[in-house]
Amino acid sequence: MAELLKFSGTSKLYGSNMALSNVNLTIESGKIIGLLGPNGSGKTTMLKLANGLLQPTSGEVLVAGIKPNPATKSIVSYLPERTYLNDWMKVGQLLNFFADFYKDFSMGKAKKMLASLDIDENAKLKTLSKGTKEKVQLILVMSRNARLYLLDEPIGGVDPAARDYILSTILTNYNEDASVVISTHLISDVEKVLDEVIFISKGEIALHDSVDNIREQHGKSVDELFREVFKC
Repeated sequence: MAELLKFSGTSKLYGSNMALSNVNLTIESGKIIGLLGPNGSGKTTMLKLANGLLQPTSGEVLVAGIKPNPATKSIVSYLPERTYLNDWMKVGQLLNFFADFYKDFSMGKAKKMLASLDIDENAKLKTLSKGTKEKVQLILVMSRNARLYLLDEPIGGVDPAARDYILSTILTNYNEDASVVISTHLISDVEKVLDEVIFISKGEIALHDSVDNIREQHGKSVDELFREVFKC
């Protein structure tokens, strides 16, 4: 399988605070991977480094063999934890904006997902609920034909029924040769769609294994093992 994302001895400092410490990690294509850890464990920092929004203090990050740069924007589709879209824009304008910005954006796919959620393309973002805004942002991200999807807390702000729709959207709208990294602390909700999990604690990788291996070797679900490791 192709190597999509690699951290080699990667550390990140914010002043004197060590957000990531000597992370070594490889993510291959064709996987749905859970990046799991408590709040403040380093999940968002890892995703921002992979997306080129941050630079490592030491070590290296490679996306498809190259350091994150404007060219890797065509490889990575990134969903940040917080909404960055302009509230005054209409949903349809946002679709056009993404279509102009990304050559791999599928307008047909985006409109189909909007219709399935009964979201009006003429609605301004500021008139939508928090959960619907997050759905719109996810639709924009998943309508790209990217090779690596980095999703930071995609189900954190929506109700349980919407979580199922969002996970279904992720499963049915990514290229099977691509990989999806889902950062979350809601383990039980995402476990059913994951191939692999990465446990991160205080900026260090505590575990990287397949879901099948965890169940076979530990006799526990991912959620149960997470609670044991992180005492929560």
